Parts: sequence; structure tokens; C-alpha cells
Amino acid sequence: MNVAMFLSPKSDIVYLFEDMTVRQAMEKLEYHRYQCLPVLTREGKYSGVVTEGDLLWAFKKYEDFTFPQTEHMTLAEIPRNFYYEAIPVDTDMDSLINMSYRQSFVPVVDDTQAFIGLVKRSDIIHYIYQRNSHLEKAGAKKSIKLPTLTSEKLYV
Repeated sequence: MNVAMFLSPKSDIVYLFEDMTVRQAMEKLEYHRYQCLPVLTREGKYSGVVTEGDLLWAFKKYEDFTFPQTEHMTLAEIPRNFYYEAIPVDTDMDSLINMSYRQSFVPVVDDTQAFIGLVKRSDIIHYIYQRNSHLEKAGAKKSIKLPTLTSEKLYV
């Protein structure tokens, strides 16, 4: 089993470009009701993720910040508080599951580091549940073994 089985392709994903304005990002986040979105370069390379928290902390940082200023600030100017690490499309399941402990979704890139989609934590949880249920019905004594959690801090 590999990442490609769970991949939500780029064509089905809402994402931002790093040269978009903060206002454009805020409007996309609000419209789709997401708390974070992947950010790409115009060349299609994965650049990171911007969260509502990143925007709020940036607003706090600038004294006398006003909403109209969001039209003149790009996402490239927003510091990111947490880096959502991307994985190659040929990553094994244990690594994918381990990444999903720390991220609500896992960005996936190809050999050239171009963003090709993402894997949602909810899809991984669904797979594990379905697989364990199937094993239990088949009378298996053992269910899927989850990888050991790394000692890193967990983020959601």
C-alpha cells in the first residue's frame, strides 16, 4: 500500500499561491471554511501551508494594521508558525501514518518537488478502521500495527 492510494489530486484541492494577497487568502479560507491551505509557487512547487493562526499572529505583529492593508501584503510575507512537511509520492504507509499524527493533511510532491496533491488524515483513519474491521470479521487475531509515535510534539 502506498500514498497514491489515498491521494487527493491537486485538481481537487483548494490551494493558494505565495504571491496572492493576504486578503485573497482570507477570502478563500472563509469561502471554503478551511483553517489552513497549502501554498504553492507559480511554478507549482510546494511552498508550505498558511493557517488562520499565521494570519492572526502576523496582524498582531504589525501595529496599527488595518484590513485594507491585506490587499498589499502577500502570503510570502507571512511567517509560518509550523511547517507542514511534504512527502514524496512513493513514501511507505508507516511514514505516511506517522506524518498524519502531526498534520491534519500531508502534502505530496513528485520527484521535481512539484505539488501533486495531499492525503487527508481522515482518509488514513478511515482506511485503518476499515482494515481492522475486515481483519476482525475474518477472524484475524491481530489488527494493523500502527507505527510508534516519534518523540516530536504533536500538532493538529
